[in-house]
Amino acid sequence: MGFSGVDAVVLVAYLAGVTAFGLGAGRAHRSIADYFVGARTTSWWIIGLSIVAAETSTLTLIGVPAIAFGRFAHPEDGGSLTYLQVALGYVVARVLLAWLFVPLFFEGQVLTAYDVLARRFGARVKHAVASLFLVMRPLAEGVRVFAASLVLSSVLSVALPGLPHLWLWSILGVGTLTLIYTFEGGLAAVIWTDVVQFAIYIAGSIAAVVELWHLTPGGWTTVIDAAGRAGKLQILSFSFDPRLPYTFWAGLAGGTCLSMASHGADQLLVQRVLACRNVADGRRALVASGVIVFAEFALFLLVGLMLFAFYQHHPVPPIATNDEIFPAFIVRELPHGVSGLVIAAIFAAAMSNLSASLNALASSTVVDFYRPAIGATDDARLLRISRMATAAWGVVLIGLAMLARGWGPVFTTGLTIASIVYGPMLGAFVLGRFSRRATGRGVLTGVGASLAVMIAIRLFTPLAWTWYVLVGAAICVTVGELASRGAIAAPTPRQ
Repeated sequence: MGFSGVDAVVLVAYLAGVTAFGLGAGRAHRSIADYFVGARTTSWWIIGLSIVAAETSTLTLIGVPAIAFGRFAHPEDGGSLTYLQVALGYVVARVLLAWLFVPLFFEGQVLTAYDVLARRFGARVKHAVASLFLVMRPLAEGVRVFAASLVLSSVLSVALPGLPHLWLWSILGVGTLTLIYTFEGGLAAVIWTDVVQFAIYIAGSIAAVVELWHLTPGGWTTVIDAAGRAGKLQILSFSFDPRLPYTFWAGLAGGTCLSMASHGADQLLVQRVLACRNVADGRRALVASGVIVFAEFALFLLVGLMLFAFYQHHPVPPIATNDEIFPAFIVRELPHGVSGLVIAAIFAAAMSNLSASLNALASSTVVDFYRPAIGATDDARLLRISRMATAAWGVVLIGLAMLARGWGPVFTTGLTIASIVYGPMLGAFVLGRFSRRATGRGVLTGVGASLAVMIAIRLFTPLAWTWYVLVGAAICVTVGELASRGAIAAPTPRQ
């Protein structure tokens, strides 16, 4: 049906509205605690929704339906509901984190996850792990923003035919608008806009489901029959092939470790737990986010199944990859107004993820590095530096998104960057939480060994990405424990 003036009005209204809302949601900040953890006054259920929005990117909104659509994928490697096995691991991880890690984050009113490591092992370990975060997060987020720009440019090309470099304008538009309210409003603005954006992209996905139901001859009966005949209703796969990412073993073990790392060692998501009022609220927010994200993935997979059934009765549009099928359907098939809503949902997923990264990167920069190095305690000065750090990281992420155009397939690239680094990061936190003998030098040895091995695994083995965090964390813990006990020589610190 194409992109109409009605769709343009819906999209522009969303962009203007969410930016204004974000600016209004931010409080008058008096300290970096206000700016980075929202003065710890936000309700746990709001935090839970914000956690889900922060971890949901355009890659998720577009990539997960593509997995279920998977016309040319092997059922063991996608093309069905087997991704839910990974999502099950996400739920298990949050239950474990809620009871094992969350209490650590509320000891001493820390502002970043890495303050926990500083209390246990000292500044050197804190700086090492925080540095991994400051390298990994911009690279991974640059890929995500670029991926969003590809989707947005393909959609907007219908509305603005002939305009060159739409991918570039999409990056600049999403990046600039997100930076405006994140710079001014801090985490409070980020959290509240996350909730609005969560509502938008869920509403857009439900609208797509309803329209697919109406447009598919026979409705639900046709969807179930088509999916069943193609083997797409499979949820569990007990294959032991380590090259396959969506098996029960990779999903449960790998998904659990991946989520434990992202929600227990990545400042992007730990920051939201730190914004809760107390340990009990932090636990509620984290567990609730696991239940919500499982339902969210089920919804996105349902969209993919319905797209598959729909295109059994309609010509498949010219697409190069499965990732293009949902955007193509949005532009070609959705009625006016609904199309604008779903496009706004794509923007919402991109902006919520980017705003979370900006504030998390700024918090780690200021709290983990700037404040200890300068010894600054003046709240007004630290607040100015925090805003400057937010703006600087905004420029960096926009620049990396432009460079990511030549980095290869965006979905696997983004996951690979994060998973390689998550293993060493999670291993350091596990040693801090469970090992009485672990030392700072031992942990640093474990982190270094794990990072080196994971890079080698990525370059020279076919191991599926879902195993990366588990393997990396196991290496870090094993080597770190042995080095702490003197069984492996740890590097001598420079004087």
